[in-house]
Amino acid sequence: MLDGRLVDPLNLSKIIESIVARKRIDGGLDRRYWRFRGGRWYGGIATADAVGCYLRCVFCWSWRVRDNPYTGRFYSARDVWVRLRDICMRRGYSQVRVSGCEPTIAFDHLEELISLSESSNRYLFILETNGILIGAYREYAERLSRFKKLHVRVSIKGCDPREFSKLTLADPRGFDLQIEALKNLIDEGVSCHPAVMLSFSDPESKAKLVDRLRSIDEKLVEELEEEYVFLYPHVEYKLREYGLKPRIAFKPDAIPEDLI
Repeated sequence: MLDGRLVDPLNLSKIIESIVARKRIDGGLDRRYWRFRGGRWYGGIATADAVGCYLRCVFCWSWRVRDNPYTGRFYSARDVWVRLRDICMRRGYSQVRVSGCEPTIAFDHLEELISLSESSNRYLFILETNGILIGAYREYAERLSRFKKLHVRVSIKGCDPREFSKLTLADPRGFDLQIEALKNLIDEGVSCHPAVMLSFSDPESKAKLVDRLRSIDEKLVEELEEEYVFLYPHVEYKLREYGLKPRIAFKPDAIPEDLI
């Protein structure tokens, strides 16, 4: 919510992209990143934390960077790939990702990065996205379909448009674009699964979401990942600011092993 108004994700994405991406003389697209790291998620993965998102999720762990899109410095896709590859080689990882932001902003940069990963034929690229741009622009799913070592995790914010708007401060129509992203990816044969933030949802709203996913493809229900808030101090601060109390949440030092 900006100045008391709900965010239009598609319009804001263009504004954010103008800040976090820049075109080089050779036509390539650089993007802002603020750190590179290894981590235990997915059993071990090299992560590039980029800058820039068009949602304002109240539970976001990286909201300080999200709200300051001038953070970090610009890197080419090749610069990012070299850093991810080096982390993988040092730690024995076989997976890479971009996190801490919405990676489909500056899509040309993302596509080049995935292409570099694909060319190595050694690493699985896990694309974590809210899916809104893939839902709005079907050609994004078409472009992703050429990659064989790619898996897309679509992180759905809540179980219906009302919950989505409450949690993201965005126009509720954005929720339908998240669902449309899954349909586009399935139609284009892209490996994908949904993850849904359930900390603020009741069983009835979850059941309705499951029915909607089933209408697209049964495997989306079988592979549905349940996502819950991790109560880092700065996340708790934001939840208090917006008067939201999760039904289910975890302390960072008490994350269940099956969520790691």
